[in-house]
Amino acid sequence: MLRPDGTVFATGANGAGAGHTSIYNSSTRVWTPGPDFPNNLDIADGPAALLPDGNVLMMTSPGIFQNGSVFFEWDGTGLNQVAGPPNAPSDTSYVGNMLVLPTGQVMLTDFSSDVEIYTSTGTANPSWAPSAILSLSSPIISRGSTIMLSGRKFNGYSQAVAYGDDEQAATNYPIVRLTNASTGHVFYYRTHDHSTMAVAYAGPAYTHVDIPSNMETGQTYLEVVANGIASPRYNIGVR
Repeated sequence: MLRPDGTVFATGANGAGAGHTSIYNSSTRVWTPGPDFPNNLDIADGPAALLPDGNVLMMTSPGIFQNGSVFFEWDGTGLNQVAGPPNAPSDTSYVGNMLVLPTGQVMLTDFSSDVEIYTSTGTANPSWAPSAILSLSSPIISRGSTIMLSGRKFNGYSQAVAYGDDEQAATNYPIVRLTNASTGHVFYYRTHDHSTMAVAYAGPAYTHVDIPSNMETGQTYLEVVANGIASPRYNIGVR
């Protein structure tokens, strides 16, 4: 998992003992051994997600696919155990799947009907947030139209989600959140035709947003979200 500081946190598995970890510095191109997981835990196959504060949330389990999953956050220095969901004692790491939501929370599923939401206590560094400029002649947008947004840091600092070699749910692209000022209703809109998908890219970028014809009208707050981190609010109108 690539973190905002440019380090990559990598985990492994060991059928005869604790799983190892390692940290890669993308600036110096040097690997450094990280801490072993305690109690014969490892990630033979399993999920991890980048939290808005730069910590890495991960799901471990004993040995090779044994039940009894345990969750940790890597903060750049140490592994800190965090509370697991109700199914953790009967789950192994490979059944877990994570997705970073636009709220900065992490959604976890485990092939059952149970869906869990993890909310971290940390906050994002404001310098990691996207910025946006509406490429419009006026701050009023029309329903049923497509607008172009330009700005910086539209793709975040990481893919933000990883899972072994089977599944990926990267969030290194911008989505748009619109909040109606009168009703407080929140809407998320798909973006498309991005100018770049590069992570940790601070240069200028753009994307396109389709405004539905049934969108609520009136004063609206627009935010661009990448990796669960939102830009400042921009005051616009919808007609």
